[in-house]
Amino acid sequence: MPAGEAEVRLEVVVAKPQHEGPYPTIIFNHGSTGRGQNKSLYSRTVCPAVVGNYFVERGWMALFPQRRGRGKSGGNYGEGLAPDGSGYSCNVEIAIAGFERAVEDMDAVVRHLRERTDVDQEQLVIGGVSRGGILSIAYAGMRPNTFRGAINFNGGWLGRGCLSHEVVNPSIFERGAPSGISTLWLHGSYDQYYRIGHCRGNFERFLSAGGQGKFVAAPMGHALMFKPALWKSHLDQYMDGIAISQKS
Repeated sequence: MPAGEAEVRLEVVVAKPQHEGPYPTIIFNHGSTGRGQNKSLYSRTVCPAVVGNYFVERGWMALFPQRRGRGKSGGNYGEGLAPDGSGYSCNVEIAIAGFERAVEDMDAVVRHLRERTDVDQEQLVIGGVSRGGILSIAYAGMRPNTFRGAINFNGGWLGRGCLSHEVVNPSIFERGAPSGISTLWLHGSYDQYYRIGHCRGNFERFLSAGGQGKFVAAPMGHALMFKPALWKSHLDQYMDGIAISQKS
């Protein structure tokens, strides 16, 4: 699909049910590449089967977009990398600029989604893991009246290796508050990148700005997404709530 950048196309992996559409649809966003130093990870397409299977079994279609420079997508990867090639920068301005670049790619994905005849345009959800989680919460608020729900697995833009994560993460999450929708935050109590206290603080900042949601702390680290036994019941309840509100 075309990106917002001229001559650049984005890879989107699609998992869909066997029956005919249109389908309620989730956009699920990938995270970073760790410290950003291993460039071989940039070209790895990320489409976690555990997520695709969950939504397909519920009758939903799942779209896994690969942002510019990731997977088979064109363009350069530029989500907050340091100019000296040392990996992700802790500089606040560089980090925020990287986030804004990801937002541009999300705009391109939504434009694509609007053109798909197999998408139920009234039932759209956005979600993601790590950087994809914070991106999803924030984007839902930056583009209100687009999504019925937003799901965050272990979300954050900068890890605790950067002191500036205490500034960058809450400020980005706060952008999600105007969405006007209920959100679900699923965090690991032992996350090695984002301390659970920091994550709760991000959630409180989001609520204070007018956001709505539920925060779940599960006994797991950053790989929580791969342990559905720890989150399936919470996500089931959340998705059922979206369906009920959609029918009312």
